[in-house]
Amino acid sequence: MVRVEHVLESWKAIRADAAAAVEEFPAGEFDFLPAPGVMSFREIARHILNAGHAITGLLLSGDDNFSVDFREKLKRHVHELAEGASPAELAIALRESLERRTGELAAQPAEFFTHMITRMDGQKMTRLEMLQFVKEHELTHRAQLFLCLRMKGMVPATTRRRLAMQSAR
Repeated sequence: MVRVEHVLESWKAIRADAAAAVEEFPAGEFDFLPAPGVMSFREIARHILNAGHAITGLLLSGDDNFSVDFREKLKRHVHELAEGASPAELAIALRESLERRTGELAAQPAEFFTHMITRMDGQKMTRLEMLQFVKEHELTHRAQLFLCLRMKGMVPATTRRRLAMQSAR
């Protein structure tokens, strides 16, 4: 059984590492493209912010059919961060948005999470399963941020923690 508290806590850890990557990446290279035709570092970070904030906003609004006008519905819940926001402002928004959303989600009764919804592709799932999907989606994009860090010769926070634990043994 997957517990709501576990999903929220693990999502917080994923987001903390994404925000750290945003803070550590060279500000002058925020539009770095790891390959032609993919999102830049900045776009990936904003996507993490907007996807997590908007999809959970849609969940919290009570909408239970994401397969109809999904993109239009998301627009009502996108984070308000200005387009020209600095890397520091983006990192703050990443943290504050997640704190807000996890607080709102944690306040929901158990029945909220067992309610069935229709995902954007028509698949039926519970709200908790959708929340797990949001977390997994973010985990994928955090990996993209980490790849960009590596391409710049930087070591992501997760690796630094693992190495510190290994050296402490």
